[in-house]
Amino acid sequence: METLQYNTKRTQLIIPEYGRHVQIMINQIMETQDREERNKMASAVIGIMGNMNPHLRDVPDFQHKIWDQLFIMSDFELDVDSPYEKPQKEVLAQKPDRLAYPQRNPKYRFYGNNIKSMINVAMNWEEGDLKYALVYNIANHMKKCFLNWNKDTVEDEVILNHLKELSDNNLKVREEDLPLTDSSEFLKIRSKNGNGSKSNQKQRNKRNNGRKRY
Repeated sequence: METLQYNTKRTQLIIPEYGRHVQIMINQIMETQDREERNKMASAVIGIMGNMNPHLRDVPDFQHKIWDQLFIMSDFELDVDSPYEKPQKEVLAQKPDRLAYPQRNPKYRFYGNNIKSMINVAMNWEEGDLKYALVYNIANHMKKCFLNWNKDTVEDEVILNHLKELSDNNLKVREEDLPLTDSSEFLKIRSKNGNGSKSNQKQRNKRNNGRKRY
């Protein structure tokens, strides 16, 4: 009679979803000397692994995935005839390349990185009505972002200075296009969408009215 064994004292499972019995069967396949017998045993284990995942039968390349998992659970040491190319251990262990973020620490975070991208695009446009309209819309969007994250009012001069700074003195709103959209218009839209302070207070009152008080 075997003594009771704790999982903490056993070898760690490579793919725990299949359980220890499947891992033991794969280990037995690797210990089998006869290649034909190994192929029969591998096909049987593949069938068992497939029955444990019936929801994947309609997934394309289902059998390919199971065969890859079989080799992975054998630590890529299993020598059997597979209908698919054997996966490479080096490819599986390879780490993905580090993502290149467009800007890590923007000076004015409340504008977001998209504003900087829009400014860079506008700087490359030729002078004309389309560019003037784009610069005006960028400044308006900056004002809306400023009001969403900072305060209930902001002077146009602040936004224009920020636009000038972020564009390295290359962009400015024409005098005939000023002033920008009034702050009250942006605040109305924010309140209408449920983001204003009064709207938030009403929503909190509605939630509190439905609660029991002891």
